[in-house]
Amino acid sequence: MTLIKSISGIRGTIGGPAGDTLNPLDIVKFTSAYATLIRRTTKVESNKIVVGRDARISGEMVKNVVCGTLMGMGFDVVNIGLATTPTTEVAVTMEGACGGIIITASHNPRMWNALKLLNEKGEFLNKEEGNEVLRIAEAEDFEYADVDHLGKYREDDTYDQKHIDMVLGLDLVDVEAIRKANFRVAFDAVNSVGGVVLPKLLEQLGVKTVTPLFAEPTGDFQHNPEPLEKNLGDIMALMAKGEHDVAFVVDPDVDRLAFICEDGKMYGEEYTLVTVADYVLKHTPGNTVSNLSSTRALRDVTAKYGMEYNAAAVGEVNVVTKMKETGAVIGGEGNGGVIYPELHYGRDALVGVALFLTYFAGMDLTMSELRKTYPAYFASKNKIELTPEIDVDKILSTIKSRYSNEKVNDIDGVKIDFAENWVHLRKSNTEPIIRIYTEAKSMDEADALAKRFISEIEQICNA
Repeated sequence: MTLIKSISGIRGTIGGPAGDTLNPLDIVKFTSAYATLIRRTTKVESNKIVVGRDARISGEMVKNVVCGTLMGMGFDVVNIGLATTPTTEVAVTMEGACGGIIITASHNPRMWNALKLLNEKGEFLNKEEGNEVLRIAEAEDFEYADVDHLGKYREDDTYDQKHIDMVLGLDLVDVEAIRKANFRVAFDAVNSVGGVVLPKLLEQLGVKTVTPLFAEPTGDFQHNPEPLEKNLGDIMALMAKGEHDVAFVVDPDVDRLAFICEDGKMYGEEYTLVTVADYVLKHTPGNTVSNLSSTRALRDVTAKYGMEYNAAAVGEVNVVTKMKETGAVIGGEGNGGVIYPELHYGRDALVGVALFLTYFAGMDLTMSELRKTYPAYFASKNKIELTPEIDVDKILSTIKSRYSNEKVNDIDGVKIDFAENWVHLRKSNTEPIIRIYTEAKSMDEADALAKRFISEIEQICNA
């Protein structure tokens, strides 16, 4: 059983003893702590907090506990129901709310759930605010409202459409061009909220042929929900029949987006942001940002337009901070997360789909041909399960010392940039693992580099 507290929220497995999992008692404690922080820090005159959730089996239970606790803290709750993470983010600002809670464990398996915590801008709490929530929770430094000041509750299921309307209204989204292209599109929504919102979006974008896969929002995920090649055999097999132009794959809360080519092969989740950025930069040149674990291809595409690329620590809040600092026009994370500030500062698969289809509509290329127009980098993503005896800090400091003569970045774990490849080692914000990301000019090289560093880590652990 697991409970993880990080900049990505409060995340844990359902069931088990208090303090070790995401159970009702801990949900109450962390929701109360969050509400206390918002009460003390909000800059808007509002008493509303927005709550949205993905379709996880535990979602209804967690939602009931969260909403009741917020009301007990004196906040008015706007429950937007089954909603994507980006939809909940935009709902906060549209409601003029002072915060929001998204009930989702993103790409984690079905036994997990989480509280993602938002400020009045619909953006994730920063590290300092997140730490204060943890402090308040630990100290139980909160006070509930008396009977005359309990919060009110209402439900609003209109935000899916409001979010879609915002996407359709963007200058760089051309519905008519998409309609004329007569795209044949498939999608895999892994039995969550993507199955609700993607059909609406695609229809309103003018896509007439849509084939859904795992679209029923049951929360009983038919495959591991992380949109990686090893988990996507069904949609890849569907595409291999040659009857569609592109397939879209999203995670349970629809903030990550991956493409499948017309021949059933992965486009590469790292290249979602690269491709969308290419389109955005073509029309609105500006700076870009991704995280340290993302492909060098975004740097190369940005340089093509004479603009500046910057890398941030992993985590949406870190990328957003760097984007604001550098005035970036597009950014995100290499895991298929697209952040388009013209809409909002949050990873958003809906805007990724709309911008991509507009771009693709203007091309006389297949998906696989389009992919070949970008620099060829190959990423290998590996992990080591953490056990109590593994000293992550010791591992990272030893590696850093060993490679001190190389270009080393330690703002988030340790990243070593070699001339032809790179490796990034970091403790996950969302799972009890060390992530090992590598990238090279071939898959064999990337895998070999990963194996080399896994071996070094094992050697350090056994020393």
